[in-house]
Order: sequence, then C-alpha cells, then structure tokens
Amino acid sequence: MPIKRKPFKACRKCKALVDKDVEICPVCGSNDFTDEWEGVVIIIDPEKSLVAKMLGIEKPGRYAIKVA
Repeated sequence: MPIKRKPFKACRKCKALVDKDVEICPVCGSNDFTDEWEGVVIIIDPEKSLVAKMLGIEKPGRYAIKVA
C-alpha cells in the first residue's frame, strides 16, 4: 500500500496549513514548518466562531488541530 503524502505542511507557531512550496507563513510570519500534523479546521469568520476562539485563531484560513 503506497504511503499517502499530506498536501500541506503546518506552521509550528500558529498551526496554519500552507502549500508545501511556501517558505514564510502568511498568518504569523514564521518559517518553522512540519509535516507532522493531524486534523483540519477551516475558519471563515474568526470573530463569530466559537471554535476559532477556543483554538486562539484570529485570522481566517485552514489550520491543523494537532501539530507535533
């Protein structure tokens, strides 16, 4: 069975999911990424989202739930 590669990498600082070719996180400006992450949450309106508030997310986007 072939190994599935994740299409995104996660920023270790803010957990934003970005394309593999991105070198600077568009959310926090970090350049510390990992391929070791689990779960996805998409935040559309962080001001109205209880999930965003629980996770400390302030900008819309795609985020990992758990980052190693």
